Formats: sequence, structure tokens, C-alpha cells
Amino acid sequence: MMASIHDDPPILVCADLQTEYLTEGRSHVITDAEAITLRCLELMTLWRNNLWPIMHLKRIAQAAWFNPASNLTNWIAELKPRPGELAFEHPLPSAYSSTRFAEYMSNMKNIRCVLLGFSLDETILSTVVEGFHRSHRYQVVSDAVACRHPGVVDAASYKLAVVKVIGNYAGIQESSDLFRASGKIAV
Repeated sequence: MMASIHDDPPILVCADLQTEYLTEGRSHVITDAEAITLRCLELMTLWRNNLWPIMHLKRIAQAAWFNPASNLTNWIAELKPRPGELAFEHPLPSAYSSTRFAEYMSNMKNIRCVLLGFSLDETILSTVVEGFHRSHRYQVVSDAVACRHPGVVDAASYKLAVVKVIGNYAGIQESSDLFRASGKIAV
């Protein structure tokens, strides 16, 4: 089914676009972060230029080792929320671990979300699976998502496997599909 993006624009959900994923020497560092960051910025610009809704997710761990004063959880400067854009902090991998996010989503009817960002194998995967069980519709932009690859020899195969699993719970699209959709987005 094709829905007009102008009649009912989906919410762009930007997951965990935080500096810790760009900081060399960190176990969370993402090797293809520059390309993913650029693609996320292009999609955010498309949404902003059309005044479509944008939501930002930020992982704030609550473990004893977590240092809330650290700069590592700061937004990536060019991708940080702007006035009028929603932002939710979540303590566990799923965005639904944020009470505010869960309540917001439960109060929205027929909501469609396009999901991009970092933490593909944690935040994005768990949010999509939980959203599926709550009857929320997600589309994941496969070339605008990334995950860390600790101990994984073939990072591309790992990412592909995670995207394939997500495909059981959400639609999968590429950013080029969104740019040339002529005002239509598949749902």
C-alpha cells in the first residue's frame, strides 16, 4: 500500500546519534560512521525542509559504571534536536523503556515511523520488535543505520544479518527510495 507522504507524513525517528559512536578507542565506535552520519543528515534535512515531524532517541544507561557528566552521550552537533522536535531519553535498549516515549506512541493512532541512526543491534532492533508487538509500524532505512561490531570479523555480514532479522518486524528501505519516492512512502 502506498500512502502520500504529504497527506500523512511519517515521523522520522533518529536513534542514538551520540558522540560515543564517533569517539576513537571506544568499544562503541562505528567504522562507517561518517557515511551513516551524512545519510542521516540528508534525511533529517529532507524532513526539516518539508516541516515533517522528527523524533530523537538518546540512550542514557543507568548502570553503576555510567557517568552522566561524560560528553560521550552528547548529540552529534549537526544531528542534535532543534526546537519543535521531540526528544526522548531511554535507559534500556528499547526506546519504549522511556515512559514518555511509550505513552506518546500509545496515544498516537495510525502512526508510521521511519527509523535511522546508530545502535542498530540494540536500540533499533529492540524498539522495532517491541513496536511490532504494540502494533506500531516502522520502516528502517538500511543504509542510514549502523552498529558497533565488537569481536565481529565481517562487520558487513553482521549488519546484514541484523537488518534481515529486523525485516521480520518492520519494513526495510534505502534512503534513495525515500528521496525519489515522488511524495509516496511504502507502508
